Amino acid sequence: MSSEAVFLNPMQLIKVIFVCGLLAMFAASSLKAQTPAPATQPASSAVAAAQTQPAASQAAEEEAGPSQAAPVLFHIGPLPVTNSMVCTWIVAALIFVLVRVTTWRVKEIPSGGQGVMEMLIESWENLISDVLDQRVKRWVFPFAVTFFIFIVMSNFVDLIPGVGSIGFGTPDKTSSLPFAIEHVNKPFFRPPTTDANLTVAMTAVFLVMSLFWAVRYNGFWGLIKHIFDVKMDTSKWLYPLFLLLFIFIGLMEVVSILFARPVALAMRLYGNIFAGETMSDMGLHVHSWLGSLAISLVVYFYETFVCIVQGFVFALLVVAFVGTMCSHADEQHGH
Repeated sequence: MSSEAVFLNPMQLIKVIFVCGLLAMFAASSLKAQTPAPATQPASSAVAAAQTQPAASQAAEEEAGPSQAAPVLFHIGPLPVTNSMVCTWIVAALIFVLVRVTTWRVKEIPSGGQGVMEMLIESWENLISDVLDQRVKRWVFPFAVTFFIFIVMSNFVDLIPGVGSIGFGTPDKTSSLPFAIEHVNKPFFRPPTTDANLTVAMTAVFLVMSLFWAVRYNGFWGLIKHIFDVKMDTSKWLYPLFLLLFIFIGLMEVVSILFARPVALAMRLYGNIFAGETMSDMGLHVHSWLGSLAISLVVYFYETFVCIVQGFVFALLVVAFVGTMCSHADEQHGH
């Protein structure tokens, strides 16, 4: 093969210069916005500033980004219903409809929606078959695939125009448009995975099911032995020393199973999606329309990638964590 030199063509150079110019413009506007006011001012100006400080602080709070707590829209009896719960119900109903429509008439040669669904299922089945025992795979497979589909669709809610920006808020009296709102205080919709309650609930379901599968696969005492037993060949004289070592390692494993793994699953998903929602909101509050458009487009395409990756990582970690608990000792340290 002949080697060819790589050059930067003119269009690529123009794009690089354009992006650098945008970044320089954003940096300049940010420095201008953060320039402190003069230290010396008349007494009347100080009084006016003190009077307007509550309004300025309120405006700063309004532009701080989405709140971590999902606002309550209404109540069903004593149950408060938040906007993230409404989106969760919509996503669940949409998944049911999509699965029903794509499998309404199963064809021998799949095409269209049936082909996409079968490709997704077969890909996950092949992936899980390489990690788990066949008996464990039958338990975990529908669980992990359901998590993947639900999380990806829930994450994509963040990319739908109007989510987080349509709802109850302060009316904009300066706008000529009807129902114009200056700032949305209570959006009608919110991505389900930006609510930590949902990610913690999914992780709690995973924790209960993983422990159930581990006991079902190993037996109760078999699971205890799997966690605390010495996992290496050693002489009978050194066995007590290694037993103490592996008891300590087993205690660390128990902490990992009951605390570290669930927290990592819940907070990784919640943190990434909530950060994307915050970046989108910050992009919309840039004063320059060109800067707002550029930042929003970059964040939009980046979040499209993140939404899929986070769903895949969550489901894959579920499979990996169950695999570490549902494997025999002789499979881990050789024959």
